[in-house]
Amino acid sequence: MRTIVGLRKIALVAVLTGVSAVVGAAGCTLFQSEQVAKGQKLYTHYCVHCHGEHGRQNEGYNWGKMPDPRPKDLSNKAEMSTFKDEEIFSTISRDMKDTTPEKGDKIGDDEFAVPTMPTFKHTLSEEEIWSIVAYVRTLHGMKSEFDVAGQIKKLDGVKLSAQKNFDQSKQTFDAAQKKAEDEAEKAGKDDADESVYAKEQDAFVAAKKALDAAQAALTNFKERPKFAAVARPELTMKPDQAAKLAERGKQLYANKYGCNACHQVSDTGGVVGPALDRAGFRLNGTWVFRWVKYPQSMKPDTRMPNLGLSDDDAKAVTLYLATLRAPKPDKPTEKSAN
Repeated sequence: MRTIVGLRKIALVAVLTGVSAVVGAAGCTLFQSEQVAKGQKLYTHYCVHCHGEHGRQNEGYNWGKMPDPRPKDLSNKAEMSTFKDEEIFSTISRDMKDTTPEKGDKIGDDEFAVPTMPTFKHTLSEEEIWSIVAYVRTLHGMKSEFDVAGQIKKLDGVKLSAQKNFDQSKQTFDAAQKKAEDEAEKAGKDDADESVYAKEQDAFVAAKKALDAAQAALTNFKERPKFAAVARPELTMKPDQAAKLAERGKQLYANKYGCNACHQVSDTGGVVGPALDRAGFRLNGTWVFRWVKYPQSMKPDTRMPNLGLSDDDAKAVTLYLATLRAPKPDKPTEKSAN
């Protein structure tokens, strides 16, 4: 009997030890909130190759290949604690800026303008980006203070209020318009006097705009951005015009969209995506244009984010890539998983 009890105790200790090892190896992920767990999954897919699993410098496989400025140490609490949650969010979700000296965009002193850090504004929902913020906070031992559930409840409330106001405004407008039409008919007129119900009409239009804005705010927070299919571009032009646009594309490639953070040209640049030395030989211009404009429409799970390129910028980058025609390498390069 004592032997059986002893074996059971040994088995229990072994099980508990195993569980402790799993929890320790996973960094206590068993006890993460749903938001942090979602953020970790997104971080692993989109960020880990540059920032590393634990957010440390030179930990991600792409870190050492990137041009400066390279990612900061996300595990450094002394530095990261100086940033508000909103500042981290705005870094991840922002418009890209052309950092070319004297030729690029005007950049404010407090604006984050680092081309090697892509934006996810056009790829992920606001809720997903806040989840990444929540996970990044855990990398330096902090907790995000942003209340995602509370924000959704707030946006739902704004929409509900806007819907109620719209319904009332429409009812009032319809009644005023009907009254004006009835009076016009009694007076033998063909059309009603719109000035009679102009006030009700203006209120109805304003209520419709408010409802649309409330719906858009809720949708943008909960759902990923969706865009129309990219139209076929016109890439035929005179050689001098193409050369000028390609030069502009080269500037955008490095100084605005940071393509060199993930792609190599002449052995310089990152290794997340495929090398582009021979892009002019192997890539179709129309395909490139559509890819850089809206990569998720062609490969939904790609790690390349939608960087928000305008048609003009996409055309310029496309023409620059068409000029890249390096000799065929002696050994084939490894195929990227991008």
